[in-house]
Amino acid sequence: MKSYLDIREINGYSLQRTDFFSVVPPNEVADDDGTKEAAAVQPVIDCLVYIGLPTNPQFVGPQHPDALARHILQSSGPSGLNKEYLYMLEASLVDLSPESEDRHVMDLASRCRALEATETTEHNTSVREAKTRHRSVGSIEEQEEVEK
Repeated sequence: MKSYLDIREINGYSLQRTDFFSVVPPNEVADDDGTKEAAAVQPVIDCLVYIGLPTNPQFVGPQHPDALARHILQSSGPSGLNKEYLYMLEASLVDLSPESEDRHVMDLASRCRALEATETTEHNTSVREAKTRHRSVGSIEEQEEVEK
């Protein structure tokens, strides 16, 4: 699996080691006086992560979320469309840990979907208008042929 990720993420990502703190519901622990207090046990996991650093030529830096959503919709890589990666990431995060809510990923996915819906509506309107113009031209030409 790591060899696959190394190939997929080779385009400017840096492999880094970091600590991961899992989300664990607090345990109810009774004190000597009988009162209960919450004690959270959070095991630390040593992880390898791929991080896009600012030195990466494809790093776009901080920008308005709408601009980033438009960039995602227009981008693709060797593994596919960036929007599909974003949508699958969002679904995976919800499946793995619904209580953690990655608001940034959810917001970006929502913005991408809204932009896609707007673009689809605009495209469909343009196609309908083009067909209407084409029919009008056709009917004028037909009328001129009839008049001859």
